[in-house]
Amino acid sequence: MTLRQKLLLAFGLLGLAASSMSTYVHYRLLTDPSYTSFCDVSSTMNCTQAYLSRYGTIFGVPVALAGVLYFVLILLLTSADLRGNPAARESATGYIFLLSIVGLAMVMYLGWASYFQLHTICLFCATTYVAVVAIFVMSAGALRIPLTALPSRAAGDARSLVRSPIALVAVVLLLGGVGAAIGWFPREGAVAAQEQAIPPLTEEQRAALEKWWSVQKKIDLPIPAEGAKVLIVKFSDYMCPACRQTYEWYKPVLGKYLSGGQVRYVVKHYPLEAECNPSAPNNHYASCEAAAAVIMARSKGTSEKLEQWIFSNQLTLTPDIVKGAAKDIGGIQDFDAQYQQALQEVKADANLGATLKIGHTPTFYINGRELVGNSLTPPQYFDYLIELALKDAK
Repeated sequence: MTLRQKLLLAFGLLGLAASSMSTYVHYRLLTDPSYTSFCDVSSTMNCTQAYLSRYGTIFGVPVALAGVLYFVLILLLTSADLRGNPAARESATGYIFLLSIVGLAMVMYLGWASYFQLHTICLFCATTYVAVVAIFVMSAGALRIPLTALPSRAAGDARSLVRSPIALVAVVLLLGGVGAAIGWFPREGAVAAQEQAIPPLTEEQRAALEKWWSVQKKIDLPIPAEGAKVLIVKFSDYMCPACRQTYEWYKPVLGKYLSGGQVRYVVKHYPLEAECNPSAPNNHYASCEAAAAVIMARSKGTSEKLEQWIFSNQLTLTPDIVKGAAKDIGGIQDFDAQYQQALQEVKADANLGATLKIGHTPTFYINGRELVGNSLTPPQYFDYLIELALKDAK
């Protein structure tokens, strides 16, 4: 085995390991409301932000899962390179190089999206980028035939494949695995669609939460409780994946308390877009429009309906799409005429968030005690914190 072949295998296995971990994390984020990704180090080094963004899937297929399939194919072709005759090895190297061109184009796009649009670094994603670039460089250096010769060789290579039972089984398993994996992987919003029972807290968990709650610093918010014993304030961004998840997860919890009048829930806008929030990273380019649209929809009585639509279509939002939804869902016929006035309220909310030094969205305050939503507090914990706040108020 040559050094090049060893390196191809090594980087193929590295890419497969990283993309497999990415797939696992993405799957857990979609199916387990209590899961917090261990690679969420900060707001700028954050896997959740990458996987649940609109760049986390392409044509409905998770990018992480596509990476697994890509590296499996690279490893199969590398095995053909190791065991085949000289002609087969030449063809295998050519096919690997063609795949590496596609892979390089994809990682350049995803890298641009991650670093310049989301302003986020995903450790597993970055590892796959390194693996793809390395495979491209090595396969380019090993190429011994012109790419134009590959089409004429393809038919002969296909016949050789059919004559090899092991290779044929490997291809059939790969194709079957592709279809099964795509069908098995949950779609965005699967957690919200499933009515999963929220597991109750154990006595140990309750005791730990009570201890944590008792030592949290309390600040005075310039927001009236209007007679409620508990005031919950959320600073939110309509293009923030964690904001969408907490919106879905906490809806039944909030519904349990809001009808009695003892709890007041207030949403403040903190868009990550410079047009209405100069203090925040400028990476969510329809957030100002989305916040303004919900404000405009209040007078129509359609704000809740529009908010639900915006979160449900978060991955595809653009300013024009938001304007269209404001008209079709919110009944707002003069969006542009009302926009600047509505934006003043958004800016006021954002200024308050900047004064409070909001570092992540969503950020919650329960009677002045801060909960940073980047950690995605599970619904059962959020529920019990409200219970604790009510007990304190008595």
